[in-house]
Amino acid sequence: MRTADQPIRISLFAPSGRMGQAIASAASDDPGFVIDQDHADVLIDFSAPAALEASLDRAVSAGIPVLIGTTGLDSTADDRIAQAAKQVAVLRAANTSLGVALLAELVERAAKALGPDWDAQIFEIHHRNKVDAPSGTALMLGKAAEGAGHSVGYASLRGGTVAGDHDVLFLGPEERVILSHRAESRMIFARGALAGARFLVGKPAGLYSMRDVVGSL
Repeated sequence: MRTADQPIRISLFAPSGRMGQAIASAASDDPGFVIDQDHADVLIDFSAPAALEASLDRAVSAGIPVLIGTTGLDSTADDRIAQAAKQVAVLRAANTSLGVALLAELVERAAKALGPDWDAQIFEIHHRNKVDAPSGTALMLGKAAEGAGHSVGYASLRGGTVAGDHDVLFLGPEERVILSHRAESRMIFARGALAGARFLVGKPAGLYSMRDVVGSL
């Protein structure tokens, strides 16, 4: 049993992946965390949709919380996550950047204030190897706008080594409101994942988001 003065033990479901390596690097710089693949307080999964069932089964069988950072998930994955959240704490995050979580709140506020007469469009750019489009982050931001009655359009570009650019545009009569986020390094997602892991420790079973993490800071 971990005590409050001990570092949080993180197990990475895909330790050799780009995000797995970034999280391990961030954890090595933070005395509050340690990577322990065998005895974890929190499981973190940034792998692939096909691996989701295995990571959820591991979290449930071990009785530990899990952060799911995988994107491109379908409705079957949604159901699996919902079922797992009945037994352990699950943090589902299309994007673990604290800045993006704050952006989602701003998008929701702007959408409500401006109303459905304004057109909402989302433009995003990612590196050439990103498979899903629109990105999970773009879809999450779109849901924030749709909640206020907006119909949202998406545009995606893939190329180079872009970590992630997202623009949410509200287009009204003779004026525009543009809310933006620029990811300059994958390390912002790694540090956000560690913040999410810290949030999960001790949480009851349930489905959480990065907006819950930001709200707890």
